[in-house]
Amino acid sequence: MHIQKSLLASGLLPLVYGLPKPQLTYEENSGPVGGVDAPFPTFTATAGQLRGSTNLQGGIAPRPPTSGGDSAVVADPELVNGQEADADLGLYLDFNSAKYPNGPQPIRGSAGSTDPGPRTYEYEKLNPDLYAPPGTDTGDVPNAMWPLGLSHNRPGTGNQSGWARQQNIEVLPAATAMAGVDMRLAPHAYRELHWHTSAEWALVLKGSVRVAAIDEDGASFVDDVTAGDVWFFPAGIPHSLQGLDEGCEFLLVFDDGAFSEDETFLATEMILRSPKEVWAKDLQTNVSSLDDIPTDQKYIFNGTPAPANISEQNITGTAGSLSGPTGYTFHWSQQEFFNTTGGSVKILDPLTFPIAEMFSAALVVLEPGAMREVHWHTTSDEWSYFLQGSARITIFQAPASSRTFDFTAGDVGYIPQAAGHYVENTGTDDVIFLEVLQAKKFGDISASQWLALTPRQVVKDTLNLSDDVLDALPKDKTLVKPGNANLTAIAGSS
Repeated sequence: MHIQKSLLASGLLPLVYGLPKPQLTYEENSGPVGGVDAPFPTFTATAGQLRGSTNLQGGIAPRPPTSGGDSAVVADPELVNGQEADADLGLYLDFNSAKYPNGPQPIRGSAGSTDPGPRTYEYEKLNPDLYAPPGTDTGDVPNAMWPLGLSHNRPGTGNQSGWARQQNIEVLPAATAMAGVDMRLAPHAYRELHWHTSAEWALVLKGSVRVAAIDEDGASFVDDVTAGDVWFFPAGIPHSLQGLDEGCEFLLVFDDGAFSEDETFLATEMILRSPKEVWAKDLQTNVSSLDDIPTDQKYIFNGTPAPANISEQNITGTAGSLSGPTGYTFHWSQQEFFNTTGGSVKILDPLTFPIAEMFSAALVVLEPGAMREVHWHTTSDEWSYFLQGSARITIFQAPASSRTFDFTAGDVGYIPQAAGHYVENTGTDDVIFLEVLQAKKFGDISASQWLALTPRQVVKDTLNLSDDVLDALPKDKTLVKPGNANLTAIAGSS
């Protein structure tokens, strides 16, 4: 405030007004903060000093008043439904219903307090369980969520040919065993001929793709896959990807948390990094034939349309072509879901897709209020990706730590091997997500099934559960548990 008074006395204050407002508009704190009273003035010439007087040192400078000075009081804080319930209930809090600027607030039951300071409300609305954690969260659990929307997006080299963004240990350090890439190819665009040091498992999200590859024996493979289908290339297998007439977007999962899309072996770089004399000899041609090779990698670039008749591209040598159990694709979109109360699940693992010998996956759909039951995986970490909707996951790690994370479409989740967890739909629409394991068979331990099949005396002596509760436990794995879509319904009866 004293700055504004000084400007007024010098006649400079009118220059402050009439300035253009920021183009980005979002809900954030306003008013004085950190000793600065916004909007901060704009100067046309230098004024003032960079450092203050030594008379401002503690014990010399005037002290602020104990009452009536700068206030951190939040007037009329707004709490959403369920926020005043017992914190250990851990109800999902819909902070989207909170009205700026009085909410949301980081309060659960008697825990927490209001937040008067610097904040961007949209983050809190997306992550209510981090901002106002359930009372059961305790200890330290590594971050297990990364939104791909915050990853650097690398555009292709062609005119609007596509892009790719990735998640690896650089942005999600806990994800040591797997990494992911979200890639877009425009109609007819290519991800240029390449190979990796890691195995590549892919789910088509939108559109259709033509994939082509050869194995160590020279057997070739070409196929078209569409949204919901999967391909897999073992480490070192060279392949190409081309968007068909409607273009495509696909999700890639690699079996190395340190994988980087920028460290891919590319056909263009391969030729550029060895003498032309060598390549002329290897390709049995004249050096002049190499005059038009690219001068840089092509990465993602526009191409000519793939022929509708795929047989025109099915080139074979004496080793023939790959298909069936040796083929690199699985048309998962044509597999029906297993449907149960509360949701639907389908599984793809080496039992039906043997070429992907260490990749197992489940595609899960949960109805509002339903949840993927509490479980853990015995031998593998879990890499998750959310395709649609919103959900939350609490991760329990031994001996006594837990943390709850919130997820929306485009987010990656990562759960360590043997860590207990669930996935609960927190929205009003179905949530769709993918679970990927490094395992020869998709499987998990169901907490409720474990308790149902353990001698009753042991469970009762350990957990003090009643016979009525234990009688209701299913002895077969349910995968999904139905629930009330009103996630705060039990608040009134608690």
